[in-house]
Amino acid sequence: MDENKNIEYSAEAIDVVEGLDHVRARPAMYIGDISEKGLHHLVWELIDNAVDEAMAGFAKNITVILHEDGSNTVEDDGRGIPVDIHPKTGLPAVQMVFTKLGAGGKFSKKAYQYSGGLHGVGASVVNALSKWLVVEVYRDGKVHRQEYEYGKPKTELKVIGKTNKRGTKITFMPDDSIFETVKFKFDTISKRCRELAFLLPGVRFVVEDEKTGIREEYLYNEGIKDFVKVLNQAKEPLFEEIIYVNDGQDKILVEVAFQYTKSYNEVIESFVNNIKTVDGGTHVSGFRSALTKAINKTASGMRLPKELKGGIKGEDLREGLTAVISVKVPEPQFEGQTKSKLGNQEVKKIVENVVYDYLINYFEKNKGIATKIIEK
Repeated sequence: MDENKNIEYSAEAIDVVEGLDHVRARPAMYIGDISEKGLHHLVWELIDNAVDEAMAGFAKNITVILHEDGSNTVEDDGRGIPVDIHPKTGLPAVQMVFTKLGAGGKFSKKAYQYSGGLHGVGASVVNALSKWLVVEVYRDGKVHRQEYEYGKPKTELKVIGKTNKRGTKITFMPDDSIFETVKFKFDTISKRCRELAFLLPGVRFVVEDEKTGIREEYLYNEGIKDFVKVLNQAKEPLFEEIIYVNDGQDKILVEVAFQYTKSYNEVIESFVNNIKTVDGGTHVSGFRSALTKAINKTASGMRLPKELKGGIKGEDLREGLTAVISVKVPEPQFEGQTKSKLGNQEVKKIVENVVYDYLINYFEKNKGIATKIIEK
């Protein structure tokens, strides 16, 4: 007789791996994979939290430091993670953020309306996948500090001094028994911070590498208009002005900047809640559709060569186009495993409406620019 049949199949036999232990047992479920990409996902989660503070208008400076010992620090000058005792658990709020899955301010929408750290698992997952983590909160004139090892509190939350600063500073050492590599890449982090600086005008990003002494600082007061300028640096613009649209509808915010150059390539960089959408999505198709319709509508009232009379195709209109599209969506739906394509259908219509209305008005006042685009 099979011995296994004698083993009772009861509640006891079901192994429940909860919370952060589950993160350590199945890291790829939370960060995608355990390669270099997954490693950097830890930094992105913490940067996303800092960015949420900046988007809510509370942080102006975000710093990332790659330390000589291989650990990494992310610091912001926002409000500081709350340190008061949570009424339901009796734990300090900051300890919940680092030890409980889904304890961030992202799920309830009370703290943030548009959030980049979509999964809301951010800080606790970083803690679970680290050998050690130290958080310092600068709030109400005090420095609060707590240390963790392998996701578990090593110390209580303590006040260790006074300060005039405010904000949160998190330093962590990724666990080399989990990741294939624990070497952070300065260029990867620097590139992402530069991108975010374009998307958050007036917010300063500093990235430092203690080993090499390299320090990069990014601050763009013109936001995505500066992004277009940089993308077109080596190209000859068709016209000097960067066309800029900034409007919204039904809690969806739409920001677009674009310019034409004398090249033939189309370059579109697109973002949702500051997350790069490499494969585009409904916000990009809404923009393309609005551009095609607005230019053809404008062209229909102009004297044009015979070959352009029947309307100009979208792909022809986009030759030499450089555009940056950034939308803020309260409930974004991403398609595909890599979450690199926006799927919300309502966003297409809103982007299309907002951009079309703006462009019809703009081309009416700037016929010279409309003519240059049409004749290109």
